Amino acid sequence: MLEAFDAFEVNRGGVRLAAGRAGKGPPLLLLHGHPQTHAMWHLVAPELARSFTVVWMDLRGYGDSARPPDDQAHLAYSKREMALDALALMKHQGFDRFQVLAHDRGARVAHRLAADHPQAVERLLLLDIAPTLAMYEQTSRAFATAYWHWFFLIQPPPLPEALIESDPVRYLRSVMGKRHAGLDAFAPRALAEYERCIQLPGSAQAMCGDYRASAGIDLEHDRADIAEGRRLEQPLRVLWGEHGAVGKSFDVLALWRERAAHVSGRSLACGHYIAEEAPALLLEQAMDFFRRSQ
Repeated sequence: MLEAFDAFEVNRGGVRLAAGRAGKGPPLLLLHGHPQTHAMWHLVAPELARSFTVVWMDLRGYGDSARPPDDQAHLAYSKREMALDALALMKHQGFDRFQVLAHDRGARVAHRLAADHPQAVERLLLLDIAPTLAMYEQTSRAFATAYWHWFFLIQPPPLPEALIESDPVRYLRSVMGKRHAGLDAFAPRALAEYERCIQLPGSAQAMCGDYRASAGIDLEHDRADIAEGRRLEQPLRVLWGEHGAVGKSFDVLALWRERAAHVSGRSLACGHYIAEEAPALLLEQAMDFFRRSQ
């Protein structure tokens, strides 16, 4: 859906990563969420490309990127490994330092990217998440009900994979359609793209690997950061939907201020899918935040 972007691929350790690039100016990396692809940026990426060199990528396991086999420890889908994908992809494009705009799962990758590679990430804008460890430790009944897929996808194989593979489109529509704005929030072409990609072989296994990693190895990495007193030092802005479960279930800014030194943020009049429900509001925030670095 981003026809003005030049598509390219990067192979990292045998994992093919699909990506695209457009625009001129400071580099800005876009990372999507679950169960979506880079198409979620179709209303904001072209505008951002007027001021920045915008690079999108499909996370491993999603979109047109490869779906490597999972392993027992889920290292292949750890956010540390996925952050290394993003780092390699940006270096391939000649960028050693860049800014990041990321949503949902991509925002968790961005958090790990900024923590592990502070020299590479200048500043980051995260959409509709609190820190992963805090969300697991402070889960309420209301959050678990709204984010049921978090606890479904981490169940031992092969049950979640088998149920998703029986009707992947139904799974996608159940996750995305039961939130604040329903399926009306998504442009038909974007929804069709999400549906195409979730039906690609290996998608269910990859998604489960992603979430199993978040409930396991990713938490170990987060606990190590806390034990060693490591915090994000880059400017961090967090936005969340006022109608979404994250803002209703967690004190988003307080939790991020425990993990980062320079935090700003606010809720927006939308639900979880900010880039598609409230693109103008997101662009206003993004332009204000990222232009401060210029």
